[in-house]
Amino acid sequence: MFNTVLFPVDQSREAREAADVVVEVVKKYGSRLILLSVLEPPPDEGASAHPDAMTSPDAVAQLLKTAQSLFAEQGIQAEALEREGNPAFTICDVADEIEADLIVMGCRGLGLTEDGVAESVTNRVINLSPCPVLIVP
Repeated sequence: MFNTVLFPVDQSREAREAADVVVEVVKKYGSRLILLSVLEPPPDEGASAHPDAMTSPDAVAQLLKTAQSLFAEQGIQAEALEREGNPAFTICDVADEIEADLIVMGCRGLGLTEDGVAESVTNRVINLSPCPVLIVP
């Protein structure tokens, strides 16, 4: 049913909590697990980046390495991908590229803006995804 699961990771508490659900889904269905971290381009001059935005290539690489280790402790081999771009669009593009059967992500992540939930990465992924999206509250 879920042959390939895409798990976008960032440094949010919601992503860490969603990892438990990912473990359950991957083990239950024997899924291939792909971890994705999106390196966000630096903000335009005068604009301020979200304080926790993933803008450092070293931070992204370390995050993916740590996530792979955590899944390995659960007996799950995870592949890691690092991409650059707008998180929501990149997540959906990668899901399409790898023919993901499911995207699992936290309910908010770091993309929640002052404009509210309508502009969150999660909400955009739900609306643009080429496959089902499981949101973990």
